[in-house]
Amino acid sequence: TVKPYTPLELMGREVYISEGCYNCHSQMVRPFREETLRYGDYAKAGEFVYDHPFLWGSKRTGPDLARVGERYSDDWHRAHLFNPRDVVPESNMPGFPWLFDNDVDNRHIAGKMRALRILGVPYTDEDIAGAEAAVAGKKEIDAVLAYLQQLGTLIKSTR
Repeated sequence: TVKPYTPLELMGREVYISEGCYNCHSQMVRPFREETLRYGDYAKAGEFVYDHPFLWGSKRTGPDLARVGERYSDDWHRAHLFNPRDVVPESNMPGFPWLFDNDVDNRHIAGKMRALRILGVPYTDEDIAGAEAAVAGKKEIDAVLAYLQQLGTLIKSTR
């Protein structure tokens, strides 16, 4: 079952976009043997229903992240995002150490959720009212981890 992003996941997606991660990482496994062997099941139309905008991408400098959720531990992701070469020596990805220091900017989360509701994302008034508190005191790294760890986990394998 596809669910809308939690406030923390939504803010992680915002950081993912603002840091330009989509420029190097796609989020759509194409229906080709090489891709499904490497990344898992190909992308299904319904799994992107709440993505505004879609982050499918058209180029891969880094690996596709559509199925990265729960593939690696939070500790692995933290190390990788701080200094990628600590865990993947051949990586050409830059580090993002400031994510560990920057607080999540929760000032606009309720407005964003209201806008997404207009586009069909089923956020309730209660979801929106609690959004700022749900991300208060969190760092950007926490939000990015929440977002990455849910990617690809909302669908079941068809193999």
